[in-house]
Amino acid sequence: MLVRDAMSTVVLTIGPAHTLRQAAQLMSARKVGAAIVFDPDTCGLGILTERDVLNAVGAGMSPDEELAHAHTTTDVVFAAPQWTLEEAANAMVRGGFRHLIVLDGRDPAGVVSVRDIIRCWAPLKSAIPA
Repeated sequence: MLVRDAMSTVVLTIGPAHTLRQAAQLMSARKVGAAIVFDPDTCGLGILTERDVLNAVGAGMSPDEELAHAHTTTDVVFAAPQWTLEEAANAMVRGGFRHLIVLDGRDPAGVVSVRDIIRCWAPLKSAIPA
């Protein structure tokens, strides 16, 4: 099975000037665990995850004052739609993260998460007798 089969095409894109509260509200409304952060000044893509927001708030930072830019991961590992789910899972394990931005050429096509991969693999694994 390929990344394109598992990825979510519901992609939330925010700017670097969004506050963490705004980002969290948007992620919650869309029921996603990560937002792609597009910085037009650098023409770069980054990712802000629910864990980034949680870590900032847990460290006592104000979600109304902290900006997404300060908590965005910019050294992102990107996946391609034609990667296998095993390749995506291996990249996540090596990098210690749970979300990959999927690029189709230079454009974001979706996000694949550990949950997406498990959702695809679970029916396959349960069909195997113990």
